[in-house]
This record gives sequence, C-alpha cells and structure tokens, in this order.
Amino acid sequence: MKLIYSLILAIVLTLPVSALAAETSGSASADILSNYVWRGLKLSDDQGVIQPSVGITSGAFGANLWANYDMDTNEHNETDLTLSYSRSMDKLSYEAGFIYYALDGLEDTQELYLSLSYDAPLSPSATLYYDYDEGDGAFLVLSVGHSVPVGDYELSLGASASVNFDNDLMMNDTDGDGNLDDVALYNGEVTASIAIPVFENVTIEPKAAYTFPLSSDAKDTFEGTTANGNSGLSIDNDSSIFYGGVGISISF
Repeated sequence: MKLIYSLILAIVLTLPVSALAAETSGSASADILSNYVWRGLKLSDDQGVIQPSVGITSGAFGANLWANYDMDTNEHNETDLTLSYSRSMDKLSYEAGFIYYALDGLEDTQELYLSLSYDAPLSPSATLYYDYDEGDGAFLVLSVGHSVPVGDYELSLGASASVNFDNDLMMNDTDGDGNLDDVALYNGEVTASIAIPVFENVTIEPKAAYTFPLSSDAKDTFEGTTANGNSGLSIDNDSSIFYGGVGISISF
C-alpha cells in the first residue's frame, strides 16, 4: 500500500502544467457484489465483496484507485492503481494506461494496456493488456454493448470474449507436459445493468453478469481438472459463474 501512495504522489507532482490546468472532474463509487470475478476467475467465496473506487480526470489524463474487501474473511486483500491517457479521433477513441495490482498474500504485478473503441452500432471495442511482471504475457478482451429503453431508464447489455496469450497468471498446465499453454480462448461474459439517478450527481445501478469458459483449456484451468492434478485457479473450482449486486456512484 505504501508503494501505491508513493506512486500517486509522484504522478501528481510530475503531471504537466497543461493537464493540471485542464477541466478536472472526479467520481467515487462502491459496488456490493455476490462475488469477486475477474476475467472469468472467481476470487472470493459466496459471502459477498465490497469494491470501492475513486477516480479523477484532468483533460486527457486520468487516475483511479480501486479496492476489494472480502466480507467472508473480513479482509481488504487488493488495491489497484490505474493511470490512463485517452483521446478521440472522429468515431475512434483510444485509451492507453498502466495498472498496478497490489495483492495481499500474492506477488504484486503490473500491466500496460491499450483500448480501442468505435462509435458504431453495438459499440465494438478491443482492449489488450500486457503483464510485464508476474504474468509475463498478454490478455485480449473483445466486447460489444447496447442500450434498451426501459421506462424512464436504459438497460445496458454487454457481451465480451477473451483470449489469453502466454500470461502465466491466467493458465494452468492443462495437458501435464510441464508447460503453461501459450494461447487459448479464455472466458465469455454477458452483463446487464440499469442506471437509476437518485440525485443530481448520484446514481444507483443494479447489475448482473454470467461468465463461462470458451475452451476446454480454460475450463480445466478454472476447475483444476488438469492432467497433473493442479488445483483450479477459480475458488471452489467454479468455471461458470452467475453473480451480481448493486453499485452506487457519485460524480463531482
């Protein structure tokens, strides 16, 4: 955690004057969810998690601090710092950034990412993450989304598919040859949420999601049914997970 705070201070002190002078906005949120699910991996028991987040943007620059609190163990076990730079060119938008994962009980790791999105039907986007630390590999997420009017509100629907590229943190030795699989389809996920404004800057958002493996290698990685008896990376060896909850967000 000390490293996280040191990074935040260093970034604030080194931001260009133009960024500090740009229009600045902030947000804070908290999700209360039935499970912590990350890239198809179930990382908590079924007692629920609380995931607070606070972010700030100044011009094209952004910073976000996110945490996970496990209500089963009563422990704060992860803090992530994300720094980003985003721009738009006509209908094409891109965002590049850095993520530092501070993990309790595991080695911290770091990723760089690049996200491209296009203003078109279904809002297609692609995000490539490169873990140059503990994972030493990449992870690609392709996604689409659509909004449907529901009374005075909009129901947001989304779907994504992912591919693992030699990221050691995401795969097991599924064939028992002593090597991690280099490339494999990973998980698919469908999501639904509806944002309900309650005050001028406050929104409550019920949400639900279902995630599932896209290949036998990914399924074996989640469940632990590997040739050499490795345990699954997903808690309870779950590979298909339905989870959800509610979030509250404040903009300022």
